[in-house]
Amino acid sequence: MPITVLSAIREAGENNITVKGGKFLEAVADADTIVFDKTGTLTKATPTVKEIVAFSEYSENDLLRIAACLEEHFPHSMAKAVVDAAKERHLFHEEMHSKVEYVVAHGISSSIDDKKVLIGSSHFIFEDEGCTIPSEYQDRYDSLKPEYSHLYLAIEKQLVAVICIEDPLREEAVEMVRDLKKAGIRKVVMMTGDSERTAAAIAKRVGVDEYYAEVLPEDKANFVEKEKSEGRKVIMIGDGINDSPALSAADAGIAISDGAEIAREIADITIAADDLREVVTLKLLANA
Repeated sequence: MPITVLSAIREAGENNITVKGGKFLEAVADADTIVFDKTGTLTKATPTVKEIVAFSEYSENDLLRIAACLEEHFPHSMAKAVVDAAKERHLFHEEMHSKVEYVVAHGISSSIDDKKVLIGSSHFIFEDEGCTIPSEYQDRYDSLKPEYSHLYLAIEKQLVAVICIEDPLREEAVEMVRDLKKAGIRKVVMMTGDSERTAAAIAKRVGVDEYYAEVLPEDKANFVEKEKSEGRKVIMIGDGINDSPALSAADAGIAISDGAEIAREIADITIAADDLREVVTLKLLANA
């Protein structure tokens, strides 16, 4: 292996970046497009529940208890936020549901007292499952705050709650995007399972060139493949199970070190979770 490559891998290691081979450094050097997952990557990995908006006669605590009962089975930062919020309110959410079915990148389906209960993205609740918003609550739904990520809870095909989760942007995200452009990246893309409104608000703040909302794992991978087929060299950065197909498809897949184990296994490079500017350091090292 050329001494320059060994030296660059060693220096990357000193900056909390693990590179699994010289060819991945070369891929980063050649890259002109970078795709970011939003949750836990551009945003911090510790989201918190800020508000529970009811669309039913259920109390806030009952709604949170039901949500936590389902979400405790799901290894995701959003799910953890719900479970933590229930814990803070000292809500005991014993197993009151039947078998839990986890639908990747969509949500969770189960039943409580013989009623079908769903929690997940708006796409999952309204498009896949055909749930409706009670007409008397339409104005309340239309005024949901776009700066929050939203988890939708439905019982028997009717929306009963939206859990508003603050998913704060990393302080260094804007600077990192600017510095990547200086280092030779021409296109910065953000992909998220969040709604269009939430995605647009985050994308504007970060300064990405393109963003895509309500995407599925296969959408991320397909986008990477499309960019490659058009002659671009693509870096993908993510932290979750949902990012794994895209990490695998990219010329260089980068995982966040405290993300899902499968993402770290599949990725060609891992970076520490503390500071996204390590991506810029990696690009500059690879260029050099």
